[in-house]
Amino acid sequence: MAPASLFRIGARGSKLSLAQTRLVQAALAARLGVEPGVLEIVPIVTSGDRIQDRRLIEAGGKGLFTKELDEALRDGRIDLAIHSLKDLPTALPDDIVLACVPEREDPRDAFVSLRAKALADLPAGAVVGTASLRRQAQTLFARPDLKVTTLRGNVDTRLAKLEAGDVDATFLALAGLKRLGLESRAASLVDPEEAPPAACQGALAITTRVDDARVREALEGFEDLNARVEIEAERAFLAALDGSCRTPISALARVSGDAISFIGETLTPDGKKRWQRRESVALGDDRVATARALGARLGGEIRDEAGDAIVMDA
Repeated sequence: MAPASLFRIGARGSKLSLAQTRLVQAALAARLGVEPGVLEIVPIVTSGDRIQDRRLIEAGGKGLFTKELDEALRDGRIDLAIHSLKDLPTALPDDIVLACVPEREDPRDAFVSLRAKALADLPAGAVVGTASLRRQAQTLFARPDLKVTTLRGNVDTRLAKLEAGDVDATFLALAGLKRLGLESRAASLVDPEEAPPAACQGALAITTRVDDARVREALEGFEDLNARVEIEAERAFLAALDGSCRTPISALARVSGDAISFIGETLTPDGKKRWQRRESVALGDDRVATARALGARLGGEIRDEAGDAIVMDA
């Protein structure tokens, strides 16, 4: 007889989403002193998973990966939801809360290619495939002699297209490769000082209903404070720039002791121009507030300089 569910965990049904959700399930079960099986995983197909024939910006953007999970929370079909934090909109619905940020995985991008060790080694005219407008713009900024094309699908699909010769190279989040046991597929890792990753890359989000005290109490102590501080700076930077899938934005905050370092940038979608900010500050007593203020200020500075140049035409 199967054990009764203590909590039902909603997640996208993709291979990567389920892999990272099982990691959270095991860690949370250990903390609560229960068997992992009582934390039931409920796969939910999202609009973002169903759309494979066009860019997400043409269909609605980031919310496509969260809408159905939010609805399942409201309907009581699940008690909490696991997201890749970089998929989470900066503004959440009033009845949904980002309750917990577990320990963050390595946030760097991985360069994946069968032809070259790094982007700089690709021959002129080589094709880089990625669905990320950020990665496309960063590629063209570094190598305007290359061609970029949209490459969608899950990790396995993109790797298969690479092996078939559809593209010469692509970029994938190192965190996703590690969670799938595919870290060896990385030809090299991208230096975030040269090309920062997507804001909140490598971090996971646990959301729940604002009024669900039982779940929020269970998640107390499961959060990694450094990860929370870092993602709050990065999300504030995004919000200041009206970050969406139509804007090439990258950001990375790193906490070290009582200080936080930040690098963030935006580019024109064609990669011809870049705006970048770097700064390190002491965190002070209210670490989250300091991080948010830093991200918001630097994002606001870039927004004032760049205006609408960074937004891709519809």
